[in-house]
Amino acid sequence: MKFRSITLAILLAGTAPALAQLTPQQAANEKSLDASISAAEQMAWLKQMASAPNHVGSAHNKANAEFILSKFKEWGWDAAIERFDVLYPTPLTVSLELVAPTAIKLGGQEPTIAEDASSANLADALPPYVAFQGDGDVTADVVYVNYGLPADYDALARRGVDVRGKIALARYGGGWRGLKPKLAQEHGAVGTLIYSDPANDGYATADTYPSGGARPENAVQRGSVADMTVYPGDPTTPGYGSVPGAKHLARDKAATILKIPVLPISYGDAQKIFATMGGPRAPDDFRGALPLSYHLGGDGKTQVRLAVKSDWSLKPAYNVIAKLKGKDRPDEWVVRGNHHDGWVFGASDPLSGNVAMLSEAKALGAMAKAGWQPSRTIVYASWDAEEPMLLGSTEWVETHAAELQKKAVIYINTDGNGRGFQYAEGSHQWQHLVNQVARDVKDPQTGASVGDRARARLRANAYDGQAVAETTLAAAESGGDLPIGALGSGSDYSSFLQHLGIPALNIGYGGEDESGGAYHSIYDSYEHFTRFDDPGLAYGAALSQTTGRLVLRIADAPTPPVRFADFATTVKTYLAEVKTLVETRRKQDTKREALLTAGSFTLASDPKAPVTAALPLPATPIIELAALENAVTRLESSAKAFDAALTAKGPALTTAARTKLNALLRDIDQQLLIPEGLPGRSWYKHSIYAPGRFTGYGAKTLPGVREAIEERRFTDANRYAALTAAALDRYATRLDTARAVLG
Repeated sequence: MKFRSITLAILLAGTAPALAQLTPQQAANEKSLDASISAAEQMAWLKQMASAPNHVGSAHNKANAEFILSKFKEWGWDAAIERFDVLYPTPLTVSLELVAPTAIKLGGQEPTIAEDASSANLADALPPYVAFQGDGDVTADVVYVNYGLPADYDALARRGVDVRGKIALARYGGGWRGLKPKLAQEHGAVGTLIYSDPANDGYATADTYPSGGARPENAVQRGSVADMTVYPGDPTTPGYGSVPGAKHLARDKAATILKIPVLPISYGDAQKIFATMGGPRAPDDFRGALPLSYHLGGDGKTQVRLAVKSDWSLKPAYNVIAKLKGKDRPDEWVVRGNHHDGWVFGASDPLSGNVAMLSEAKALGAMAKAGWQPSRTIVYASWDAEEPMLLGSTEWVETHAAELQKKAVIYINTDGNGRGFQYAEGSHQWQHLVNQVARDVKDPQTGASVGDRARARLRANAYDGQAVAETTLAAAESGGDLPIGALGSGSDYSSFLQHLGIPALNIGYGGEDESGGAYHSIYDSYEHFTRFDDPGLAYGAALSQTTGRLVLRIADAPTPPVRFADFATTVKTYLAEVKTLVETRRKQDTKREALLTAGSFTLASDPKAPVTAALPLPATPIIELAALENAVTRLESSAKAFDAALTAKGPALTTAARTKLNALLRDIDQQLLIPEGLPGRSWYKHSIYAPGRFTGYGAKTLPGVREAIEERRFTDANRYAALTAAALDRYATRLDTARAVLG
């Protein structure tokens, strides 16, 4: 999964009508849910499931899938394992050594820590590696590329440094992991090393493990480097499921597999490389927290040999799928998921979320045995092979795409969890429901509601001088709904939302844990998690209470509890951001040209450490946004009118009218899909939310328009402004049709 950061998006309007209060039966169900959840039980499950390496294809990962299946069946669910055969490269040999100016052996498995018993259980563990890099054996000079993002390569070029024929050394952070070797490859590098700088998750942030939770000097962050921004899932079955016997593309035809070798390394090893490097001194924003002067290299002084060879066979992925059939609306599905595979033990990522999901499943099963049956069908999924590139969920979604687009009302996702504040991202018509649930769940440390604690944090942060958007702060001060963020990628919601147009939520807790220091290393263990991330799994219980309520309220609501004015207001804000982007770019373009004409860059450069002028760029023209502005205005009007009509007339609907209304609302988000997909990546079809091409996990909103402007693809910007406007018009038309059903 992605590493969490607790962020806030824009404020959404709180003027639309509130959703209906709980019925006595709903309140009784939620009381039963809470009574069934046991943090101690979650602790026991976590200890068992994180007791051995859980990578895809490992014996313990399969055993965990079978254990999860057995629990679902024990609790009365209709459950089965659905297997997919996915391409998943695992390392056969890896080698890394500094060969000049002196020979030093680098890399290797992380050392056991005496205080962490799990870290000694490495018999079945793979060495530190990244998935979907290219095999190779290269010896070359090293260039430090900071985060390895486009702006960093611009900074290198202005200092006369390039990576052609060299090995790029990048630090984690700033953008998604896979972009670093992808961009290095595109700039001509023959290999890439990625390390975790202590400024990001090491001793600059907290005491290092085992004294504290921060990353120790020999810990390595594993991960996938497949080009997820093109499409997730098995690289060799794009757009269709990797069921046993499916046809797979040849590896060299798979667009998302890299060509150059890549390895992750510790900051202890990175420091040994940096200590030998010459070349220009790195600019200020390239410098981390290692105790040395950062240099860019590229002068032939520092040579490294990097060699990787992988087993490229298919591996089985075991998704556990469980159902409670709905009594009234069996063909409307509420889907809830969390993955169970990890890079090593995976206690935080993902098993802390998975055991919370098991608590919910046990509670719902007990309610069903006592006579309750949900109105809608509830589907719970424990995904396999998420870590390599969302393989398990994507292959399942692609296999069942037609059925899901007919039946799925929503997908609710969790992943790793931790101590702290609730965060929520997702489809914004569900924001009010998320806020309602947050008012009803108690924070285990303070006894306040998790919503009130989040509001208090915002207010305190603003007082302490931290940046909080004015409208967001106003919501916190007034007690109104807090915003939820937009979804990019990095967990199993991606295929549901961005490929099929099924609305999604991603829920969790964090911000006071120290899981970042163990992320994707052997130290993401039961011992680390229960000491530094969620002692006693108090927030595991809170997550079960939160997500369990969401599932129950959606499953049993006569009509899905949505509020479309929140979505409309959000899109209006996104459009305002795009308009500001255009205006800002036009001003910057004018200023840059003036500086170039005046020779100001040359005059400002230090003759002893020269930095050349910024490159000239095509000027930003006027972007045709009128159709998009009109569509947003219409959407806002249609959404407000529908919300008002639903509040006034929804409770008295006849059965036939409600059935018709629910059918119109169930697939409304599919109106937001652009059939031809986003520019250069047709798998991603959503007009409002997408992972950024240069952010990966981070969301880009109105992506077809926004990214085209950012990347100066102005023909695309105008085209996708029109396509996005058409999608919003389709959505507004559907809302108008639904309002007509309400009379």
